[in-house]
Order: sequence, then structure tokens, then C-alpha cells
Amino acid sequence: MLLAAAAAPSGTAFLFSNIAPLLLVFVIFWFLLFRPQQKRMKEHQARIAAVKKGDRVVTGGGLIGRVTKVGDTEVEIEIAQNVRVQALKSTLSQVVDPTATPAND
Repeated sequence: MLLAAAAAPSGTAFLFSNIAPLLLVFVIFWFLLFRPQQKRMKEHQARIAAVKKGDRVVTGGGLIGRVTKVGDTEVEIEIAQNVRVQALKSTLSQVVDPTATPAND
């Protein structure tokens, strides 16, 4: 009876041995999933904030055009010759790299 009581782990050691694997999984998820996603979001927000006249952009709705005017929260995009629309900066999904050329050209 005395031997069984000595072999049983204490309450804090038992609790730690059960929580340690969960903490390890959380730390692994943090570094493999959450942190890179936050980094991509910050880069995207910086690109959208730095949009300027003449940049080629894609909106969240799939419209592709050139920026003709930039405001604090809105941009004016020319999607065809003499066809301009206004869009919120927050709806821009990407700024197209001007040095990139389409594959079929």
C-alpha cells in the first residue's frame, strides 16, 4: 500500500505531464501556421497602402485595371479606355508586379 502511494505522481506533476503535449502542439501550430499568415497579411496591407497612380491592381471582385487616382480610403481604377470605377482600398486583392509578363505573350 505504501509503495503504491509513493509511485503515484503528485497533482502538479500529473497536470504538467498532461498539459505539456498540448502546449507543444500549440507552439508548433503558432510557428508553422499562424505566424506566417500574420506576416503575409502585414505584407499585403503594406502593398495596398503603398498603391500609387499607374499601378495595375486586381479587386476582390476580379476587376483588373490601372489606378488613375488615389485617395485615403478609395482608388479610381480604369478598367477599359475611358471607363473608370471607384473602389475601396480595402477591396484590392493584389497589386500586379509591372515587371511580370503573362505566360501566353
